Amino acid sequence: MTSTPLIVSTNPFDRSDRVGEFPISSADEIADVLNRARDVRREWNALPATARADALYAAAAGLEANKVEVTNLVVREVGKPVVEARGELKRGIDILRYHAGSIMMPSGDTLPGSTVTGIQFTTRRPLGTVAVVTPWNFPVAIPLWKVVPALAWGNAVVLKPSSEAVGVATKLVEILSVYLPAGLLSLAVGGKAVVDRLIDGADGLSFTGSTPVGLALVKKAAERAIPCQTEMGGSNPSVVLADADIPRAVAAVAGSAMAFAGQKCTATGRIIVEAPVYDEVRDRLVEAVERLTVGDPGNDATVTGPVIGEAALAEALDALKQTRGRQLCGGNAAPDTNVLSPTMVEVDGSEHDILLDQEVFAPVAALVRADDPSHAMALASATPYGLSAGLFTANVAAVLQFIRHSEVGMVRVNAPTTGVDFWAPFGGMKASSFGSREQGPAAKDFFTHGVTVFVDA
Repeated sequence: MTSTPLIVSTNPFDRSDRVGEFPISSADEIADVLNRARDVRREWNALPATARADALYAAAAGLEANKVEVTNLVVREVGKPVVEARGELKRGIDILRYHAGSIMMPSGDTLPGSTVTGIQFTTRRPLGTVAVVTPWNFPVAIPLWKVVPALAWGNAVVLKPSSEAVGVATKLVEILSVYLPAGLLSLAVGGKAVVDRLIDGADGLSFTGSTPVGLALVKKAAERAIPCQTEMGGSNPSVVLADADIPRAVAAVAGSAMAFAGQKCTATGRIIVEAPVYDEVRDRLVEAVERLTVGDPGNDATVTGPVIGEAALAEALDALKQTRGRQLCGGNAAPDTNVLSPTMVEVDGSEHDILLDQEVFAPVAALVRADDPSHAMALASATPYGLSAGLFTANVAAVLQFIRHSEVGMVRVNAPTTGVDFWAPFGGMKASSFGSREQGPAAKDFFTHGVTVFVDA
């Protein structure tokens, strides 16, 4: 008898702690999930909008009732510091309530007809069954900011989480499914083969993960002509100009670069500082980073916990070996716990360097000197990615210039590159995103088809 292949999820901070063993979904199981989704989505979409809203409000209450258990699981499975994990659970609950309310909002426009007796309007129809493929770094928030608007707009959903966060995803689906028709929200576990099967049978794909994987999925979705949305990598700059509030900028940049071990797609990876204040900002940043509490993610004081695993730690250490820059602080690894101390590296912006050219998903940031504001803005855009960019200045003209010339989807002024609000559109440019924006009112545009209707009497 052939045993079922398993994914083993392990605590990144304590490798001896097995979070769970999860069977990989077979081809037959994927087919069954997709067939059930097709049947139940018609039932779901036929419900009054108020009934769908009530179900999502109830799901929010259900998640809130289980928030301590889920928070602890997030800390254990992905090593997220507990204070951030609590914040993520709150965000997840708020996302459910936001989209429950959005169901009752207008979904179209009324337009003039081409005849005296005619009327024209637009309405929205759900895609059908949406495959949602998510990463491990926000194991509650990212699945919910995809799954919940998809459900709100009448779709069925199959969630395929990262192998490093299957435990959280399993619990999440278990909690939400209590309040939904059976089969409306399902879980698929596995790797590339599972994703390929889902795309073959789904009516839309929403993905967050690496750029190489995301672009490969875009091609596969295009072969079936299904809507596809991918949020991918980032190498996010924070620019500090000479007139900035330096203490404010340093606090924001240190947090956005090093919190949760830099494992956020919006984390600051490049810190670009105008020459007149470069030395001061460098010294203050090093001091701020060295003060951060590092280690056990279960400790309320911890800011920088472990990276997700041995391979991630090895990749970060390899990047530090390859860089041509001068290490200012950090770089100390504790392999038994996958912890890397927050690391700042001074890099020459006129040369190619791995810390400038690639996304390093770890508590590592490059510090670059800029001659003047124009030079700083040019350095900020010198990357294949275009997700988030921060600017610290008191100069309104500089802000407007930065907004005009930044090649990113999200500009943050006097604020960290991280922490984007869930009710605002989320997405980037260049190699960071493909397809329509996520979150807030933008979610409707992806999870539905627009229909234009003309009626004549």
